Amino acid sequence: MSGTRQPYPPHGSLDVEDAKNSLRGAVRSAREGRSERRRDEAARMFADVVLTIPEVRAARCVGLYAARAHEPGTLPLLQRLDDLGTRILLPVLGAGLQRDWAEYAGPDDLTQRAPGRPPEPGTPSLGPAALEMADVVIAPALAVDTSGTRLGQGGGWYDRALAHMRDGVKVVALVFPEEVYDADDRPLPFEDHDHRVDGIATPTEWFWLTA
Repeated sequence: MSGTRQPYPPHGSLDVEDAKNSLRGAVRSAREGRSERRRDEAARMFADVVLTIPEVRAARCVGLYAARAHEPGTLPLLQRLDDLGTRILLPVLGAGLQRDWAEYAGPDDLTQRAPGRPPEPGTPSLGPAALEMADVVIAPALAVDTSGTRLGQGGGWYDRALAHMRDGVKVVALVFPEEVYDADDRPLPFEDHDHRVDGIATPTEWFWLTA
């Protein structure tokens, strides 16, 4: 789990937001060091692992995301869920923190609308409350700890978007193995508005987190 190679700000030396930003920079830098071949291989492994989660296999509708270049890849997972007939909701980013979702309609429909933004579907927008349809949500993360604290990109988009889920719907964070932190040893910075996740999936395993 946590190890000496994991980036971690000196305890007590930074406020929460500065600590988050320090970790974000370190994790992004490490991700950029992965070759395209390694990222593609990991993406296929992520799909294999996520599709063993019973809640995902049974879901009629899944909230997912189209990954940016250095994020844990999701294209194989999108394709395999689509082949199963699962309805897939993907984020659509608006101005500021505006939240929206649209249905996945295949890889050729995905478009990166601005530098730094994730690919988005061209299907009709469904509104932020569309996430109520999801039976499980697979969320991006830069890191996650074993208490469920998720380190996001910093905009707060998912923390607000996940408020539209139905009660009891589980959220699974996708991360690389070295981005899983032991909450007893190296807890990630947490603020009251942060939405904890229920499970973690890496290219080699998945597990639920206990309260």
